[in-house]
Amino acid sequence: MLFRGRQPAPSVWRRFRSGADDFTFTRQGDHYEARVAANAERAVDLLHALAEHLPPAVDVALEDVRDGRVWKGVDVGLPDVREAIARLKVPLAVYGGVELAVYTSEDQLTLTPDLELYVFARTDRWLYILQGKGLVETVTPAPEAWRLRPDELGPAPELTDALGATAERLGLGAQ
Repeated sequence: MLFRGRQPAPSVWRRFRSGADDFTFTRQGDHYEARVAANAERAVDLLHALAEHLPPAVDVALEDVRDGRVWKGVDVGLPDVREAIARLKVPLAVYGGVELAVYTSEDQLTLTPDLELYVFARTDRWLYILQGKGLVETVTPAPEAWRLRPDELGPAPELTDALGATAERLGLGAQ
């Protein structure tokens, strides 16, 4: 016997992506943590897309682990932050080695230097947002990604220049 139902049309990225995009969602004390397993380009794209669900003013922390430079900003306009992430998509996905956190008192989105995406929140709303983006919740976390020490990262002058310009554009202060 065949069961037929209305099947959603697959999008192009689902058809041609490499590997499965999934996430684990756990409660850690008074907050929730989501760890997203996706390829580098998708992780950066998701950071940009998920930032849309944050309030109009956010705090930003940006760290280049290659040279140890750190910038921080408070109450930065969300449209400006999303534009900055969009400009950084290609160099971030190509070179990695940058930790970028966009956060409020309730939510935090973090892209690690190893291009892993984490969501920390005081409520479980991100579970539904991640599912809405086409990610599948799994119980078993993806295996740990590769880890490089800062001295193992190759030079990335394009990324270094882009980070400096981004910090200046957003009015982030050097730490």
